[in-house]
Amino acid sequence: MLRNRLRNWQAFYRIVFASCVGFLPIIGSAQEAGQFSFRDRTADLGLELGNGSACWVDVDQDGWTDLCSAGTVWRNEAGKRFSKLATGVGEVVAADFDNDGYPDLFSWSSMQLFHNEQGKSFSPFKLPQLPKSVSLGACWADMNGDGFVDIYLGGYEDWDAGITYPDLLLLNGQGKEFKLAWSDQRFRARGVTACDFDQDGDIDIYVSNYRLQPNLLWRNDGGGKLEDVARELNAVATSPGFDGGHSIGACWGDFDNDGLFDLFAGNFAHVDGRGDQPKSRFLRNLGPAAKYAFEDRGPCGVHYQESYASPAEGDIDNDGKLDLFFTTVYETASFGVKNNPTLFHNDGGFVFSDRTAAAGLGGLPPTYQSAFADFDHDGDIDLVTAGRLFENQSPARHWLAVQLAGNGKNNNRSAVGAQVRLRTKGDQVLARQVEAGTGQGCQNDLMLHFGIGDLPGPYSLEVTWPGGSRQLLEQVSVDQILKLDGGR
Repeated sequence: MLRNRLRNWQAFYRIVFASCVGFLPIIGSAQEAGQFSFRDRTADLGLELGNGSACWVDVDQDGWTDLCSAGTVWRNEAGKRFSKLATGVGEVVAADFDNDGYPDLFSWSSMQLFHNEQGKSFSPFKLPQLPKSVSLGACWADMNGDGFVDIYLGGYEDWDAGITYPDLLLLNGQGKEFKLAWSDQRFRARGVTACDFDQDGDIDIYVSNYRLQPNLLWRNDGGGKLEDVARELNAVATSPGFDGGHSIGACWGDFDNDGLFDLFAGNFAHVDGRGDQPKSRFLRNLGPAAKYAFEDRGPCGVHYQESYASPAEGDIDNDGKLDLFFTTVYETASFGVKNNPTLFHNDGGFVFSDRTAAAGLGGLPPTYQSAFADFDHDGDIDLVTAGRLFENQSPARHWLAVQLAGNGKNNNRSAVGAQVRLRTKGDQVLARQVEAGTGQGCQNDLMLHFGIGDLPGPYSLEVTWPGGSRQLLEQVSVDQILKLDGGR
């Protein structure tokens, strides 16, 4: 009953989309930090999910994030139920490519683009003739700064034929067409994700490559010209004696609350004659003094499982620190060892602990599906994985959600590439970014979520829009969804 009353209170304040000071009710306490649990709501929400990738996106722009999974688009009916909106769209990542206000779907699994017809249906949009490729992931990003999102598609392999398929960059022609601008056929990509990690106003790409091949960090010159700086900046995510790892997916996140975007690189890792293959690891962004190089912090408590797959980051208990959910490829790996998706809690200082069983997520089957969103607007993020939607049942604590919309002129309408930094009393900084692609072929919600917990106010927000323009909001109240647009 108390939780319901708290949700009603939060719902009342969600109608106030403004940056003003509000009083803070006593929601949660220090004693509740680190307490969290999830409940399987799949069946009673009307969902029939496959075990493909997952993409959260509000396709009909009604304020409630919808779910694309295993080729089906599910419409979110005010957090109470989901209904089937469309089928046959493949595995997708989503962004508004023509800036008409409705996010569109790119299927990396079928290399098809679907235009969103005002949230009611999806129609095929013609792409140029492309070289043959097999892909396991893609992302949207405005690579040349023209205000329209482009597509980076990772190319994988045909193992039996010994074929490596090319990565492709498709540049958006003002929402009217796409052109193949570039291809690279050296490595076998799995996950693709983007971030302006060096804060120079343009978005960069991280590619997770398999078969002990090096991961790539493509630094963008602002016009879409890419230079791989992974070795230079220590972002390959490998170990001595190896060129690279069996990387499947990576995720960007400010894991230490210093306002800089770090990387978690997930590696499938056998044990072979040369010793242990490169394990999963955190790469800490060292910032401008180190030219945005990365410090390899190692696993940081992410214990070894051979068949790790697709990671997703999110603050599951609203304590202000990003946690990690990490899936697996096999249920039973080498030597009969069981492997299961695992939830790692961020204990601070790049120390993570396994809280899977306590969260009610133990024994999940193999999956590449992992993505977070607050589908019911109750102030905590929920998880879709392994063909199920798990509602977050954690004790209520302070939070803030930020919904950004670009102006469709000098920044894209989906605001992909925007970064938001929340400052607390004492100048602690929490950074989040709008991204359209993470892990292997998945996508978290475009709405940004900040856990606040017991972090002291007052709070301010700095929004860095795609292209580099900045917006500062002082004295921001929490426990609300704050809507901002880049209309300047």
